[in-house]
Amino acid sequence: MKRTIAIVAGGDSSEHDVSMHSAENILTFLDTERYTPYVVEIRGKEWTVFYGTEKCAVDKSDFSFETSAGRQTFDFAYITIHGTPGENGILQGYFDLIGLPYSTSDVLVEALTFNKFALNNFLRAYPQLHLSDSLLVRKGEPLPDDKAVVERLGLPCFVKPNAGGSSFGVTKVKTQADLRPAIGKAMAESPEVMIEKMMQGTEITCGCFKRGDEIVVLPITEVVTTEEFFDYDAKYNGKVSEITPARIAPATAARVSDMTRDIYRILGCYGIIRVDYILSGTAGDEQINLLEINTTPGMTATSFIPQQVRAAGLNMADVLTDIIEGKF
Repeated sequence: MKRTIAIVAGGDSSEHDVSMHSAENILTFLDTERYTPYVVEIRGKEWTVFYGTEKCAVDKSDFSFETSAGRQTFDFAYITIHGTPGENGILQGYFDLIGLPYSTSDVLVEALTFNKFALNNFLRAYPQLHLSDSLLVRKGEPLPDDKAVVERLGLPCFVKPNAGGSSFGVTKVKTQADLRPAIGKAMAESPEVMIEKMMQGTEITCGCFKRGDEIVVLPITEVVTTEEFFDYDAKYNGKVSEITPARIAPATAARVSDMTRDIYRILGCYGIIRVDYILSGTAGDEQINLLEINTTPGMTATSFIPQQVRAAGLNMADVLTDIIEGKF
């Protein structure tokens, strides 16, 4: 029998609509000879299944829904929410409670990777990983002294929402006077804000997933943007060149792939993740600086993962099948 798949999208972050576009792409990628997929949109307390021309409310007690053809249930949830509640462990905890397998890492991994500051400090225990210095600011607590921040982290520095699955609220701060407005902007997205020392160099990103017991690392993408940094405008409005495979030395590419595999294993990830890095130093002997880990990477037409899967000579349908069947 075909498994019925919920492609869970939307969410409550600023990237709700991007997530819905990811769901549309996943719908086309899935092997429909093996699976019957439906998109489930989450927006606050409204959970809606698109069942043909019908829009059906989800019964949250068991994630079922009623249609004109009767009650329907799901066998698996493919989570493609960027931000809360799909990228911070909340939805994973719900699916664990009702016993529904899902496509991402577990509650702990999702919660940890969603919190940038906590993740960085956890990973500092692994000497092979290089991370930028950073400070944490919480809403309702006294702000740090601007001068002290600049003395420690330098300028430019980055101010970003600490718990956020999107590119919204990020500022490249060039002057001390711009620091507090940037913190205010980031706090509109998250009650915690991370101020991070800027890493200069070549930005790259590398995806991977698990096929059985094997961690499959995808070709690396080089990110070249005309913007100040790889922000939302660059990411989704075409102001970027994405070069796959990246124009880096084979030895560097091998080290990045090994590091991506190590991070996947250290954290105990599942499903597709994408790790962003900054390469600094002499070409061929660069220092690999960890920038960010994305556990529900985008699947839109402009997203990195579909590009990397194609570059690897793989088929997205097969990759998604590996992820689904790995839970049964």
